[in-house]
Amino acid sequence: MKNKFIFSLLVFLMAASAFGQTAKEVIHESEKRFRGVKSVEAEITMTIVRPNWTREMSMKSWSKGTEYALILVTSPERDKGTTNLKRGREVWSWMPRIERSIKLPPSMMSQSWMGSDLTNDDLVREFSIVEDYSHAFGEEKVIEGKSCWKIILTPKEDAAVVWGKVIMFISKDDYLQLRSEFYDEEGYLVNVMQGSEIEERDGRKIVTKMEMIPVEEEGQKTVLKYGEMKFDKEIPDSFFSIQNMKKVR
Repeated sequence: MKNKFIFSLLVFLMAASAFGQTAKEVIHESEKRFRGVKSVEAEITMTIVRPNWTREMSMKSWSKGTEYALILVTSPERDKGTTNLKRGREVWSWMPRIERSIKLPPSMMSQSWMGSDLTNDDLVREFSIVEDYSHAFGEEKVIEGKSCWKIILTPKEDAAVVWGKVIMFISKDDYLQLRSEFYDEEGYLVNVMQGSEIEERDGRKIVTKMEMIPVEEEGQKTVLKYGEMKFDKEIPDSFFSIQNMKKVR
């Protein structure tokens, strides 16, 4: 009887350790591993797929914590130099063809970013999913052969967000975001983000391919493929300025 009690106690302690993290802490850790503790620089190829055509863009991105991000389009030629800046909840865009920078109003946050299946709101997503939602665990699921936490994100009452609900599946062994589901305010599934091609970048194991798929648009998706990445370099806050948007290369 004593041995049975000890065994039950060990099982309980192991379970308590496994579930010691809150759902919010799991999401924060997942973002930290992908974005770096301090910063991340990345080269990204974005492919917009439609039933009758495909368009590819190359980009460089810099981000620092959850507050700052800058994305520079490097090709094709017609879009080269277009820059998006995130400072906290603000998003700015620089368009070199008209030599004008604009601050995106809340009404534009749900609109398409660069003609893709991503929205302007996705640029501030990292900050938003941690701070603007309540987080709860759901039933676990196996994705890509990995046991995953299911985390249900519900908007806080005063949060200005696009989605009515988000469900994320994060691997338990290495905190990889393998699937995210985006629902509208009426509870209908709108977009699915799928992560795959797990590879190492600058000493970190990450998902290097992400596909944003609108569920009701057959043959349509946007694919992000991450190339070279550098984590935790020192980047001054001044790098993420409206002035720098116009001259960064």
